[in-house]
Amino acid sequence: MTELPVNGVDADTGGYLFAPDTVEDLSALARGESPPERHVRALRKRDQAREPTFGTQYGFDPQDLASVGWAVVTTPASPVLDALRPLLDLRRTQAGPLYRELVVEPGEDDAAFLRRYGAGPGPAEPARVPYYLLLAGDPAELPFSLQYQLDVQYAVGRLHFDTLDDYARYAEAVLAAEGMSEGTALDSPGIHLFGVRNPDDRATTLSAAKLIEPLRTELTGHGVTVGVDVAEQATKARLSALLTEPHPGRVLFTASHGIGSAKPEMREIQGALLCQDWPGPMAAAPLTADQYFAGADVTGTPTPDVVFSFACYGAGTPAAADFPRGHDAGRAFVARLPQRLLAAGVLGFVGHVDRVWSCSFLWKGVDPQIATMASTLRALLAGQRLGAAMEYLNQRYAAIATELVTRLDALRRLGRKIDDETLAALWTANNDARNYIVLGDPAVRLGAGKGP
Repeated sequence: MTELPVNGVDADTGGYLFAPDTVEDLSALARGESPPERHVRALRKRDQAREPTFGTQYGFDPQDLASVGWAVVTTPASPVLDALRPLLDLRRTQAGPLYRELVVEPGEDDAAFLRRYGAGPGPAEPARVPYYLLLAGDPAELPFSLQYQLDVQYAVGRLHFDTLDDYARYAEAVLAAEGMSEGTALDSPGIHLFGVRNPDDRATTLSAAKLIEPLRTELTGHGVTVGVDVAEQATKARLSALLTEPHPGRVLFTASHGIGSAKPEMREIQGALLCQDWPGPMAAAPLTADQYFAGADVTGTPTPDVVFSFACYGAGTPAAADFPRGHDAGRAFVARLPQRLLAAGVLGFVGHVDRVWSCSFLWKGVDPQIATMASTLRALLAGQRLGAAMEYLNQRYAAIATELVTRLDALRRLGRKIDDETLAALWTANNDARNYIVLGDPAVRLGAGKGP
């Protein structure tokens, strides 16, 4: 029986959230799952295109909102529109006739929503539905699944705050950043990599050695200014400094455990980043606030424009777990840490819904596979809009999903055998790749107005 590395730490016990998953468990789950045919068709079309700009029709420029359009997507009569009005007015000016305010009706999935606006599968047709879509609202009403599905064709982001004031603060931050950078050349922004390696912990040992270090080598080789804090340097105090002190890293990339708990009252720290201060699973003691960085720790105005977090529940938690052994939250929610960061001035946050897996950077469990993340980061650092830079991650999802569906189809229709290890790896990698999302406006890009 083969077990997979465990990610995620229980705040109440200081141990791992779940027992290790076995390939047999994951394979059995995959054999019984049938994704919607319409979603399969969209993924296959995207995979066959093999183009990083598949999201738009040929001849459109994803960096020009007047070319590809921009839309805010809400539930009917949403009050967040008024709170976001300064941002909406800016995007209306930039997108012109391709600016839209769209509504998801109760119970609609992506296919019904797109059909109502005259769009179908395939590359985005901006005259029907704009390429950049900002979902503004609670994931309990605008589900994470809707975001995953739309993200195959479109550049999708999400905002959800508990107060209208936080929506307004985010809008003001984007306006301030774009106002400062207008007409100014991008000042060769850098990136800072923050990688935890906790004692006696296989998951962070892997991410430090096979994600953080290869990313440093790859990005440095392409002339990117890279700062690194790994292992003993990756403390809570250092992370706090990276978020508040001026430094060249406009992008902050973190790799660590994310905190989870089955208790509803623990929502404030669900997805918080567990730092090097944690002595590891052998300590077998409840976590303490000095070991992790949570939403309550955000003070002042953060200096990074974009934060990319490799951590369980870093972006949010679904109502029902996407993986075996998971806790069902009952109601989906966005993690508190990115909410606080976005309300304080961060323009975009990339993170994971539910548990994150090492297959994000390992394939067949041996060789580091960081081309997807490196390409996303390089595109962002080159000045591409965040949603467009994410197309590399979306392409990886499409490729894995297409292979998974093809294998399952051959199994069910033709009786072709597939071993448990291969099927478990594909199924886990598929769900893992799908669950990376953007929090914030997908049209933001690194500006020249913050930091040195």
